[in-house]
Amino acid sequence: MKHKGLIITTFIFFLIVNTSYYWEGKLGMLAFPAFLLLMITYLVLALALIGQLYFAFREKLKDRHRLFGIALLIAVLLLTFLFPTGLINFDRLEGEDLLVAEREGVANCMTTLKLKEHNKFIEREVCFGVTETKGHYELKNDTIFFANASLGRDGSDYYKFAVIKPSNSNNGKILGALIRYKGIDDTSANALGIIKNDLIK
Repeated sequence: MKHKGLIITTFIFFLIVNTSYYWEGKLGMLAFPAFLLLMITYLVLALALIGQLYFAFREKLKDRHRLFGIALLIAVLLLTFLFPTGLINFDRLEGEDLLVAEREGVANCMTTLKLKEHNKFIEREVCFGVTETKGHYELKNDTIFFANASLGRDGSDYYKFAVIKPSNSNNGKILGALIRYKGIDDTSANALGIIKNDLIK
């Protein structure tokens, strides 16, 4: 088939973009170069589309293989532009978010912790890369105990438990604070602002 290399590259690019939920959290600091490479690939495919359109009109739209490649390129580039994280919301497939807490650090670094149904938790830290930690939790009164944490790339020991505190903020978006501890003797607790809480009614 003519233009086989371009068609295969387009398919692979589309597959990588639409499965990024599963691999970006495992790359850590390598996630940024990976996304940069994807952006460059996107631009190269856009330039290839322009070239293919030029040759197609010179051939008076007679090459069906070229027309198929053009249609595929247009579809992939348009869908990637409209859905840059993929067509499927895989986070939603992990279960409903019962509690969401986040904190923005220096250089726009963002930590987001989601406590989901079926006692699963997912933490994503985006800071010059993406790090993801998954595990299980158990709620006892206003205390959340973490267990079976599968640490992301370059991860250290995860927090043992967290305490939910009511909000003292005038910010209506912040419903409270989730204060996390690595142990009973931990004096440098880590706090996240709660933006959704359906865990405790």
